[in-house]
Amino acid sequence: MISKPILTLDDAKKIAAAAEAEAQRNSWQVVIAIVDDGGHLLYLQRNHGTQFGSVEIATKKARAAVAFQRPTKVADDAVLNGRLVHLVLPGALPAEGGVPLIHNDQIIGGLGISGVRSPEDGQIAQAGAAALR
Repeated sequence: MISKPILTLDDAKKIAAAAEAEAQRNSWQVVIAIVDDGGHLLYLQRNHGTQFGSVEIATKKARAAVAFQRPTKVADDAVLNGRLVHLVLPGALPAEGGVPLIHNDQIIGGLGISGVRSPEDGQIAQAGAAALR
């Protein structure tokens, strides 16, 4: 048997607070979704005024970051460079704003942001993930 770190609800709230602070600093209305290492939703926050379509997108970005063990920006960049196979990979979402949450070199969950332009979603996601360091 091996031991592994587990993302807790308190961890998720800390990550979400850091992401929300970055969004508020820029007056961006977003959805923040955090999933565990199995892709199961642990935390969801939708700022007032954010379109409800971003709820599903943020959650899918968080799940994709866990499933593929890399930021969703990697798939986004691949598609922009002509690697269209990323458009049909099961669970992939080639749009910046999803990042894996890593602790002691192990993926413990994923963070997804949706509501503004993809680079801005990515900026917010990076700020949230940095709360784990």
